[in-house]
Formats: sequence, C-alpha cells, structure tokens
Amino acid sequence: MPDIPVLGNYRAGSSVIHRLDPRTKLLAALALIFITFAAQTFSALGALTLFVLACVLLAEIPIGDALKSIAPLSFFAVVTALINLFWTQGGAVLLQWGFVTVSEHGVRTAAFFGYRMILLLMAVSLLTLTTANLDITEAFERVLKPLRRIGAPVHELSMMMGIALRFLPQFVFEAKTLYLAQISRGAAFSRGGGRGRANALGSIAVPLFTSAFRHAETLSNAMEARCYHGERGRTRLVPLAFGSADAVCAAALLVALACTVAANLLPW
Repeated sequence: MPDIPVLGNYRAGSSVIHRLDPRTKLLAALALIFITFAAQTFSALGALTLFVLACVLLAEIPIGDALKSIAPLSFFAVVTALINLFWTQGGAVLLQWGFVTVSEHGVRTAAFFGYRMILLLMAVSLLTLTTANLDITEAFERVLKPLRRIGAPVHELSMMMGIALRFLPQFVFEAKTLYLAQISRGAAFSRGGGRGRANALGSIAVPLFTSAFRHAETLSNAMEARCYHGERGRTRLVPLAFGSADAVCAAALLVALACTVAANLLPW
C-alpha cells in the first residue's frame, strides 16, 4: 500500500519526541489544545507556532510531511474561517453583495480562527505521527483508568479508538482507489446536476461502507478465534514508565502556556 499522508499514520523513529512516554504525549496533546484555545491574539499564535515547529523538528519529521498529515482534515479550518468571515462584522466593509457582507474585522477574525484550527490539528497530528496506535490506546486507557470506579468501559473505549486509528489510513486508501476506479469507468463527479453528482458519490459511498463492514466482521472473527476477552489477563511486553524527558516536556508546556498568556497582552 502506498504511503498516504493522513492523520493516524505512525512514522517510526528514535527522536526525543518518539521516546517520550505515550501518556505524556497524549496529555501534552490535550494541553496543547488547551493552550491553543487560550491564545487570543496573533502574537500568541505566533509564539505557539514557534513551539509547535520546535516540537516537529525535535520529532525529526519534515515540515511538509507534518502539513500533509493534516490535509484531509483541513476543511475544518476552512469551514471555521468561512463562518467567521461572513458572520463577524465590524470595521470597513470590503465586499457587499446582496445579503453577503465581508468586513475588515471579519477577515481578521476568519484568519485568526482558521489558523488556530490548523495549529490544533498539528498538535493532534504530532501525537499520531510519533506514537504507535497500540501505545496511544494503552495511554488512553491508563489516563482514563480512574473512571472504572464509576463503571465506565475504559478498555472498550480505548480499543474502539485504537481500531479507528488503525483503519483510518486503510479507508482513505480504499476511498481513493474507488474514486479512481469510478473515474476510469466514466463517472462524472462534477457534472449532471445535484442528482447526478449524488449518484456518482453513491458509487463510492456504497462499496466503501460495504468494505468497512467486511473489515469489521473480519476483525471480529479474528479476535474471537484468538479468544480475546477484553483486558482480563492482558500483560505488556514493555511496561510504561515516566522518565526525565517527560518532566522536561511538562516544563516546556508550562513555558509555552506562560508565553501564550504573556503574548495575549500584546496589542496585536
């Protein structure tokens, strides 16, 4: 299968970021999301950008590959920007066409929220690029372990997340294969009006969902054949353990938070 840059593709390596405990990286990703939402000015986003770029460089991942990894989810940033572009009004009017109005404040707000969403996606992508899916699942289960006291199915939720991360690249590859196959058969995805386009998309959606159900059944049969009984009796070859690098990571996040809060006080 060719290497398709999607969120969830793990890149093996021996960098400082790769060697961190997966629990540290999971909590660090959540902390980066919180810090990203705490950024209220472009200056704060600039400081946060430097921190994220430093993390990408420490992970020894090319910047281009990191950006490609969030390309399939970039429409979230586009939608966020468009909503703020047309919803937020203020300042000089740059465009007036019927009921559509684009103002100076709307453009600034759209750029801010769109870029902030990109940084958020980069934080999550950095986790999946440097951590194997099984390690993410284990970290997720360990972090949520206290919820077992109230009866939460922590192991089952972790397993579902791990399976979703595992098959995401597979489904993207199959969707691309189906699209090219339908194009070679004369399918028109940009012609024929709404009904024609819906029928063309159905030629991809139907076999894609069929393939998803087939994969689910195959996985279920494989787990049953191997006598899988959840977390009962499971052990880990390499037990998780925090180290000095994890403490340094926590300190770096505190510095990033402090710089972001300080940058919020700047006028722009």
